Amino acid sequence: MKTHMMTKRLLTTLALVGAISTGMAQTKEELKSEQAAKKDSISALQGQVDALQKQIDQFPGWKFGAFGTIGASFSNFNNWYAQGSPNNSAGSITITANPHAKLDREKYFWYNTANINLSWVKFDDKDDPTDNKNFRESSDVFDVTSLFGYKIAKNLAASTLGEYRTTLINNFNNPGYLDLGVGVTWTPVENLVVVVHPLNYNFVFADNNDIFESSLGAKVVANYNRSFGGVKFNTNLSAFMSYKDSDLSNWTWINSLSYTVWKGIGLGFEIGLRDSKQEALNYAFGNWDSAGTDPQPNFDNVDNSIQVYTTFGLSYNF
Repeated sequence: MKTHMMTKRLLTTLALVGAISTGMAQTKEELKSEQAAKKDSISALQGQVDALQKQIDQFPGWKFGAFGTIGASFSNFNNWYAQGSPNNSAGSITITANPHAKLDREKYFWYNTANINLSWVKFDDKDDPTDNKNFRESSDVFDVTSLFGYKIAKNLAASTLGEYRTTLINNFNNPGYLDLGVGVTWTPVENLVVVVHPLNYNFVFADNNDIFESSLGAKVVANYNRSFGGVKFNTNLSAFMSYKDSDLSNWTWINSLSYTVWKGIGLGFEIGLRDSKQEALNYAFGNWDSAGTDPQPNFDNVDNSIQVYTTFGLSYNF
C-alpha cells in the first residue's frame, strides 16, 4: 500500500513537472511569436518614417546638414623600459567635416558644400632635449564649392561654379586654387550631380610663381551622396584639365562614409586621393639640395605619385 502511494505521488510529480515544462515551452514560443510580430511592426513603421522623410526632403527651401569624424588619443609613459622610448608623451587629434547648404527651386538650384580635414600629432621623447614637444599638423585639407544652375530641361541646367581649395593650418593660400567657370550641370538620377564646364579659369595663388601657373581649361565635378538606415555616404570628384599644358592639370577625389550607432554618433571613415604635378614639383624644389649632383627638378623628372590621406574615428551626423 505504501509503495503504491509513493508510486502515485511520483507519477503526479512527474506529470506536474511535465505540465510546467510544456507551459514554459509554450510561453517561450508565444514570446518569440510576439517578438517577431513587433519586429515586423517596427520595420513597417521605419518604412513609413523613411517615406515621410523623403516627402519632407522634396519640399522647396534650404536644406542644411553635416557629417564627419572626430577623435583624440593621449598617452604618457614613465620608465616603461620595454619600449625604445621609456619616457614619452604622445597624442593625436582629428577633425573632419562635410557640411552642405542646398536650395532647390522649380527653375533654379544653388548647392554649397565643403570638405575640411584637420589633424595634429605629437611624440615627445622626454629623454631627448632636442625633441619637438608640440603638436604638429598631419593633415590639412580645406575645400569649398558653390554651384548655381538655371534649369533648361528636367535633368539639365546651365550652371556656374566656384571652387576654392587650400590649407588652413600651414601655408594658407600657398598654394591656393580658385576655379571659376560656366557650362552645364546634369542630374541623371537622384543624389547624383555631374558638372561639365568647358570654360573654366584656374587661378593659382602661390609664392613660387616659377612653378605654379594659372591657366584656362575645362572643369568636371561629379558628386554622389546617399543615406540609408544609419549609413551616410558621399563621394566627390573634382578635376581641372588645362588647355595650356597637361602639367598644370589636377584632380581630387574624396570619399566619406559614416555609420550612426546612437543619436547621431557612430563610426566614420574618409579617404582622399589627389594628383597635382605642380604640387609635386614644388615639394621636390623644397627638398632639393643645391649642393647635390642631381639635376634640378622639373616637370619631366619629378616623381608625381598619387597623394593619399585616410581618416578613421568617431563620426557625427546632424
